[in-house]
Amino acid sequence: MKAMKKIELEKAYNPKNFEERIYGQWKEAGCFQPRGEKDKKPYVMVIPPPNVTGVLHMGHGLDHTLQDIMIRFHRMKGEPALWLPGTDHAGIATQNVVEKRLKKQGKSRRDIGREAFVEESWKVKAEHHAVISRQMARIGDSVDWSRERFTMDEGLSRAVREVFVALYERDLLYKGNYLVNWCVGCGTALADDEVEHEDTSGAMYHLRYPYTDGSGFLELATTRPETLLGDTAVAVHPEDGRYAALVGKTVSLPLAGRAIPVVADEYVDRAFGTGVVKITPAHDPNDWEVGKRHGLPVINILTPDGRLNAEVPEKYRGLTVKEAREAVLRDLKDQGFFIKEEAVTHAVGHCYRCHTVIEPFLSEQWFVRMKPLADKALAAWERGELVFHPKKWENTYKHWLLNIKDWCISRQLWWGHRIPAWYCQTCGETIVSREDISVCPHCGGEIKQDPDVLDTWFSSWLWPFSTLGWENAACDTEDFRRFYPTSALVTAYDIIFFWVSRMIMAGLEFTGKAPFRDIFIHGLVRDKQGRKMSKSMGNGLDPVELVDEFGADAVKFTLAFLCAQGHDLPLDRETFRLGSKFANKVWNASRYILMNLEDRNLVENPALLPIDTWIYSRLNNTAKTVSEAFLSYRYNDAAGAAYEYFWNDFCDWYVEATKLSLHGAPGAIADGEKDRAATVLLDALAESLRLLHPFLPFVTEEIYGFLPNTSGFLITAAYPEYDEKRNAPETEARFAFLQDIIRSIRTLRSECAVPPEKKVAVLIKVAERGGFEKTLSENEGLVKSLANIGELAIEAVSESSEAVAKADAKAGAKSGGDRPRQAIGLAGTGFEAFVRIADAVDRDFLKRKFSKELDKDKRFIASLQSKLSNGNFLQHAPPELIAGERQKLEESVKRVDKIASYIRDMEVQ
Repeated sequence: MKAMKKIELEKAYNPKNFEERIYGQWKEAGCFQPRGEKDKKPYVMVIPPPNVTGVLHMGHGLDHTLQDIMIRFHRMKGEPALWLPGTDHAGIATQNVVEKRLKKQGKSRRDIGREAFVEESWKVKAEHHAVISRQMARIGDSVDWSRERFTMDEGLSRAVREVFVALYERDLLYKGNYLVNWCVGCGTALADDEVEHEDTSGAMYHLRYPYTDGSGFLELATTRPETLLGDTAVAVHPEDGRYAALVGKTVSLPLAGRAIPVVADEYVDRAFGTGVVKITPAHDPNDWEVGKRHGLPVINILTPDGRLNAEVPEKYRGLTVKEAREAVLRDLKDQGFFIKEEAVTHAVGHCYRCHTVIEPFLSEQWFVRMKPLADKALAAWERGELVFHPKKWENTYKHWLLNIKDWCISRQLWWGHRIPAWYCQTCGETIVSREDISVCPHCGGEIKQDPDVLDTWFSSWLWPFSTLGWENAACDTEDFRRFYPTSALVTAYDIIFFWVSRMIMAGLEFTGKAPFRDIFIHGLVRDKQGRKMSKSMGNGLDPVELVDEFGADAVKFTLAFLCAQGHDLPLDRETFRLGSKFANKVWNASRYILMNLEDRNLVENPALLPIDTWIYSRLNNTAKTVSEAFLSYRYNDAAGAAYEYFWNDFCDWYVEATKLSLHGAPGAIADGEKDRAATVLLDALAESLRLLHPFLPFVTEEIYGFLPNTSGFLITAAYPEYDEKRNAPETEARFAFLQDIIRSIRTLRSECAVPPEKKVAVLIKVAERGGFEKTLSENEGLVKSLANIGELAIEAVSESSEAVAKADAKAGAKSGGDRPRQAIGLAGTGFEAFVRIADAVDRDFLKRKFSKELDKDKRFIASLQSKLSNGNFLQHAPPELIAGERQKLEESVKRVDKIASYIRDMEVQ
């Protein structure tokens, strides 16, 4: 075999040199497509489709990172792994973008007409889709681009129409006049879960409503005085004795002069204000329900563009809500109906897209009857077909389904799936059809199609199966048969209602199966102050900018490392240095190994030294820990275990230990041993890179391609599997003993400020029992090398001698009279070490240093003791703070004891 040459990676880790290149190689080679045996159970995820007019924000960065890590893990496990990408047509958002463009040109959508407007929307979709695709590639999403879908492509559009018609045929769809959430800015109805409520400063206005018989007045309060023009009653509680005699009487509506009744309804809170409320059925959801119970008239006072209509006195017509409020208040004061106003803070609904204040509005809309669908979704969870991670979200899911309301699915937009309903202008029939029609099938008369489109979520709730080719109940595509149901859904908790629950309902209703089993609900990204990241606050982070600065691997690893179940992620730009430092560590360690292959030969079936057995055992157990964490969606545990293994076990211990075999003095180490050590080291590195790949895909792939003992892509290599035969608990225990010795000496060197180039003399007394003495003797060179020891003496002691030595060490006394002069004693399980520090540092300087530290620690202990004896502190401080202070006290006392023993040891002549 020809001897290897050293392989030089770039000196500095620079992800810009290879990340985009590697992504292109993966994509071109088809690495993102499902591979493996067709009869093997696949692992499938569908991406939560980002809005096509948007760009990826930090929330996407987290969501995509977690999915990418999971799909890479399962791909390396040999499962046919599919991560299906796509985008959402985002009805309101896209229409807003197009209308803003038209406005800059001095035009409106009505100026150019529906057909031209839709054409412009498709152009915007194409522009933004290209941006999102580039961003997804830049952050490293290993999605199967050959299966990419869009919620308005032909196949998904057919599925949407099929579902609409099927719901209509099953009497799960209806049209009616109902109170809806109306966005004046977008000019459309919104579902309840598309309204964001925010605490807003306002006023509570107290008003007089005079009795029509002139006998007095009722006082009530409202935050929306302009809506009184649509009042059709005032209400009191039926058990409120103050008003019992007034029920059935009428009052005169201020400014309008209409007589409206006083009704009794349990909705009224007797303890709030005066116990009297105005009832405006067309402009308040609670009043709507009261109105239905009492058969009250419903008067809508608003136009779709948010102005007052012809139902109000002429002077108010055409005013905006804000203008009307000012005018109404002015007139109420002038005419003696106004009593007072009070400042209040109350929750006000805003559009989740344009942030306009929502107006409750009476309108004819299409609705889905949700209860029958929700009952099936609840039953599926109760049967164990759905598993939430973490489990606490099951309660949220259950509560929403038990309290579900019908879903308003029509939107007064032009961009989206147009509702497949036609109205006959002759016979008045409504026709809902799977195919477009041109005349009424009942009478042959002229028809007009419903001008509205469907809520964007109406296509998104079909996403797990429509993307796999489902278009109707007879669907039998290969992808649908093979990949549905999918395996897992990874998403944030803010769309459990919007999307997750509805997907489950749709999957059960139209395929008979839940669309996925595992549902991992992760937290939200927040800034360091705990605020949700948003454009309006200017506290957001751009994931692509972070990739440009730190690399995709750094971003991916950092997010995984911080993603603890049930917690949000506080982030700022500096946070991502964590992942950057780790990727840099992987690069530098690998670079060192590859640089030291000059004239080495790979050996078949190399023998293993104890240190090799140890690293394989650590790697084996880490692979088990990481795999188990992945399968339960504990990303932070998986990332933490991988980090600890590579940085600590592999780099700090194993690579350092192999230097004895690779870099001994000339002639001291045979070439055969160097070849054996290099072979094992390369094998351990290759397997370690496979372990790390899901977290750090680019840097591990780049390094893997340079290894002389590997071939093919790392992305499709086998993930390390736990093997009981590789487990070596006894070897791990022996090495833990050596690590304890080495760490103790290293710590002492640091505390005593011993320069790195100075070697120290050490005497180690080691117990004869448990193989401690044998372990230390066999690894003397390793201990000397890693602890920077010059002269090492090993002395075996009996059980009784060991006990005496430990007692002496604790008391700071001499150990049997043979303790080295001016040596500091250290004790651990199975050993006692005496380190002759005086040869490496100035003893007087060290004594002064320790004395200062001792005085400082004693003062700190006194302050802690004072605080912990303060009854006021103990009574009012949080338990976790008290526990923390007690822990500080315990640690400080131990440190004082240790420093005091150091000083005593140095005084021993």
